[in-house]
Amino acid sequence: MLDANLKTQLKAYLEKVSRPIEIVASIDDSAKSQELIALLNDIASLSERVSVIERRDDAERKPSFSIGEPGKAAGIRFAGIPMGHEFTSLVLALLQTGGHPIKLDDAVIQQIRELDGDYAFETYFSLSCQNCPEVVQALNIMALINPRIRHTAIDGAVFQNEVESRQIMAVPTMFLNGEVFGQGRSGVKEILAKLDTNAGARAAKELEKKPVFDVLIVGGGPAGAAAAIYSARKGIKTGVVAERFGGQVLDTLAIENFVSVQETEGPKFATALEQHVKSYEVDVMDVQRAEALIPGRINEVRLASGAALKAKTIVLATGARWREINVPGEREYRNHGVAYCPHCDGPLFKGKRVAVIGGGNSGVEAAIDLAGIVSQVTLIEFGATLRADEVLQRKLRSLANVTVITQAQTTEITGDGKKVSGLTYTDRASGESKHVELEGVFVQIGLVPNTEWLKGTVELSKHGEIVVDAKGATSVPGVFAAGDVTTVPFKQIVIAVGEGAKASLAAFDHLIRTSVDDVEDAQAAELVEA
Repeated sequence: MLDANLKTQLKAYLEKVSRPIEIVASIDDSAKSQELIALLNDIASLSERVSVIERRDDAERKPSFSIGEPGKAAGIRFAGIPMGHEFTSLVLALLQTGGHPIKLDDAVIQQIRELDGDYAFETYFSLSCQNCPEVVQALNIMALINPRIRHTAIDGAVFQNEVESRQIMAVPTMFLNGEVFGQGRSGVKEILAKLDTNAGARAAKELEKKPVFDVLIVGGGPAGAAAAIYSARKGIKTGVVAERFGGQVLDTLAIENFVSVQETEGPKFATALEQHVKSYEVDVMDVQRAEALIPGRINEVRLASGAALKAKTIVLATGARWREINVPGEREYRNHGVAYCPHCDGPLFKGKRVAVIGGGNSGVEAAIDLAGIVSQVTLIEFGATLRADEVLQRKLRSLANVTVITQAQTTEITGDGKKVSGLTYTDRASGESKHVELEGVFVQIGLVPNTEWLKGTVELSKHGEIVVDAKGATSVPGVFAAGDVTTVPFKQIVIAVGEGAKASLAAFDHLIRTSVDDVEDAQAAELVEA
């Protein structure tokens, strides 16, 4: 099951295990069960501390397996075969069950221990989903810390009957005690905030105690991370407040154009950004959403939690999000057939008919990826021709199960009240309205800047982007901006990083000049008094 290279790496990791690990496999005679047993036996052969027990007569999903200590109730279970992106989740579950330290702040660990209640979580994932591992790993950690928490991670492709019956059309999807708890990427802090209703108020009180920052960066994507690093290296008081560290990069599968990094994945890149930032004296305040900017000699950023942070200068780096088509049915059927991440949610549409809206690089790449999973892909493009690179268009044209429709304006996404059933569009050449029957719609029409909270405060372009000059300065003195949220053309990670560094240096320059002005004003006042 595991190749020699992977076995060598895993064996080295398992040497860190300090206490016995018991894996209990629930299996039947299926091919998937045999595949699972082969994987578990491979793992057990690499460490004398790991044992495997087989069970056929229990009531657990088959194939599945629990990970725990001998003689203790196991809080972690994987249903399916956690390879692909979830192999890391499996390795971490083994190491942490075996005594390897959990990398969480003591306060967060204590908060998990003090949760009152019994929590049975289920997470549906796909092996190609880059957002799923964070959720799986977060809930596994919580199950290890608090014995009243149990977590089962379920491969939706293996348990397709459950996906159908529970109408799961997006991953990761979390259930708590049988009810939908959440969808999309979430970490320990986000999950805790939903479970511990008093956590937000406590966090707000702590944030109110923060001193005035020299530079406060709003946003934790590539631009925000670069701004934080460059500020911290100047030795000034630096803070970062972000709803989720990593930003849009977390939803990016492959990164192959960041100079000096030949190939990586979005979540890995985001983790590296956060680790780099935290290697400096930067106050990182995550799971916090900014709601208002109050400019002044000392600027104030008000948060959704009710807290307010103060800073002499601000760098706005709130990035962008997937653009919506804004037609009837889109929001009603989001996560019920309408999706924005083909890499994450594509496997849930195996053998089905889907549409991709958008003929740029993102749309064509999505159609190519989905063509290998679904039965039929219909690509809908508003313009007369596709806008993707020619190399991508050639690949698209070579696929037999892809239909391209140009000059088509999507007017409605239809459904049966529970899930998507089709898409209606207008043929812009003839004016005729047409309908396509399908089960899924993937929207790939670009990004929209996260600036709604800034309207009326800083100058915005007609597209909602923050207008900046060559130094990243906005229309408000002492407030700078960087990255995809600005008018700087070409939304690329490498450009966002450079713009973040530039905005930070401009903020530092502003601080120096402002402090000089303050001294001169004070001296002038003394002369007048004299």
